[in-house]
Amino acid sequence: MHTEEKMVDFSELEKVLPPIVFRNWPKWRDVLPIAPRTVANEDCLGTGPKEKIMCGRVCGYPRAALMHGCGREAG
Repeated sequence: MHTEEKMVDFSELEKVLPPIVFRNWPKWRDVLPIAPRTVANEDCLGTGPKEKIMCGRVCGYPRAALMHGCGREAG
């Protein structure tokens, strides 16, 4: 059985994301292939996005940091 690696272009995804993506963003599950709770767990373990912004009780990530933290280099 032959499996091919598919290259995915995340430049279109980066255009759709707001500059700061908060975990409670309503369109998160429609746009991003990873759940916000998964990103929160990776952030807690130190393997997630390197930058984090707190706005009250809501945590957000800059677009570039989120793309890089998810293992997908932005740009």
